Amino acid sequence: MRVVIAEDSAILRDGLVQLLTLRGVEVAAAVGDAETLRAAVAEHRPDAAVVDIRLPPGHTDEGLRAAVAIRRDHPGTGVLIFSQYVETAYAARLLGGGAGGVGYLLKERVVDIAEFVDALERVAAGGTALDPEVVTQFFGAGRRAAALDTLTPREREVLAHMAQGRTNQAIAAAFVVTERAVEKHIAHIFTKLDLPPSGTDHRRVLAVLRYLEAVG
Repeated sequence: MRVVIAEDSAILRDGLVQLLTLRGVEVAAAVGDAETLRAAVAEHRPDAAVVDIRLPPGHTDEGLRAAVAIRRDHPGTGVLIFSQYVETAYAARLLGGGAGGVGYLLKERVVDIAEFVDALERVAAGGTALDPEVVTQFFGAGRRAAALDTLTPREREVLAHMAQGRTNQAIAAAFVVTERAVEKHIAHIFTKLDLPPSGTDHRRVLAVLRYLEAVG
């Protein structure tokens, strides 16, 4: 897996490079601003980019705008937002394009580099990887969405785990139920969110996107 990192803190940027390299991830470039990030992605065509939201010069949403542009111009490159802040509108905009390959992790909550690499691999493969706190805030903001109001509390919990990129087996273990029970919940979610079977679309990703689009 080849990645590009955009982080304005030199210490954190170099630390990420070393940690990822030790785990067999090729870091094609590590940059400190959004403009250089876009140029690096165009040059190296990585599998994924790790992007902080607030980058120079303004330290507001430069990283987000660069991430949106990367998903538009290089759809084969996944984007993993790695931020100190929960910005639900930001993530909804990023995910609103109708494709997977997007993640959002909070810096202070990542304590296991193996889990970080696992999330990065899921994003690079076209899946999603959302921090549970981010998912919780999305659900809190999304009670207005009519389609999602039809979900039961357990279906919402299952969808939250799906957003984190969890497999049916992992969800079943979390709830201490059978995988068959989880499959039934997911089938109900697909039905309520109007996601019929398709040979081309990944319904797990689309279910998460449908939710984020609704709250955006």
